[in-house]
Amino acid sequence: MSVDAESTQPILQSYVGFDSITSQIEKKLLKRGFQFNVMVVGQSGLGKSTLINTIFASHLIDSKGRTQPDEPTRQTVEIHSFTETIVERGVKLRLNIVDTPGYGDQVNNENCWEPIIKYIKDQHSSFLRKELTAMRDRFIQDTRIHCCLFFISPTGHSLKPIDIVVLKKLTEVVNVVPVIAKSDSLTIEERIAFKHRIKEEMAFHNIKLYPYESDEDDEQDSALNESIQDLIPFAVVGSEKTIVVDGKTVRGRQNRWGVINVENENHCEFIHLRNFLTRTHLQDLIETTSLIHYESFRSKQLLALKENGQQQQQQH
Repeated sequence: MSVDAESTQPILQSYVGFDSITSQIEKKLLKRGFQFNVMVVGQSGLGKSTLINTIFASHLIDSKGRTQPDEPTRQTVEIHSFTETIVERGVKLRLNIVDTPGYGDQVNNENCWEPIIKYIKDQHSSFLRKELTAMRDRFIQDTRIHCCLFFISPTGHSLKPIDIVVLKKLTEVVNVVPVIAKSDSLTIEERIAFKHRIKEEMAFHNIKLYPYESDEDDEQDSALNESIQDLIPFAVVGSEKTIVVDGKTVRGRQNRWGVINVENENHCEFIHLRNFLTRTHLQDLIETTSLIHYESFRSKQLLALKENGQQQQQQH
């Protein structure tokens, strides 16, 4: 007969003080700061840099967009990482943004995703090497990609075949969050239909996106994750410019149809994406990278090392 653990739990006779462990942990973490690594993937000209700057409300990376209508779009030709430290109410966040070449831009796009996948795996490999070092650092610098923002062109039709291939490759190694870039180029009806088609295609091709189901989730976590899954892919608009709407200064832009306020959920889903990435799932993105993607990579590498060692012993 099992005994309920709660009913046998000792009752404290006086205040001990171990409940302060949460504030002790918080104090140490605040002193050390947090690391968050974001990769942006998508074709050139989709406003990747602008959206990152909009999410974190600061100018972190320069946009490669055109300044004149007749100017050609400048392209990222190799993978670059930019690191900035931002502080909000005493919380220090070291933000590492990894900008990738616009895939699908070339005439021959065969295996265009390989440098991106290699970069992600290289960060896992680097972390593993440092972890296995005899005299390892107390705190290993973490360059593992915690979140990959995947930019979808607002065609209004469907995903391109190259999108599906790249998405399938990426979701095997990283937390992928798809966004429909520059969604103000679509009407509300077009946007809804486009999102629906993308969801159907992802389900058909069995593309598993973050957030994942977990046995550890309580009802509140599950409800939140379901609401996020309903929104994916996020239809977003980015802008670093400020405009005045009804006497209020907001971030947005003006086009021939009127004003787009990026933080107005009736205009786009930017605010849902921002809240998801920073206010509800930031820590979970970091943990999921470590516990799922890195752990999968680590176990494969260590098993391969063990098998190689056994083969060498047999040869001798």
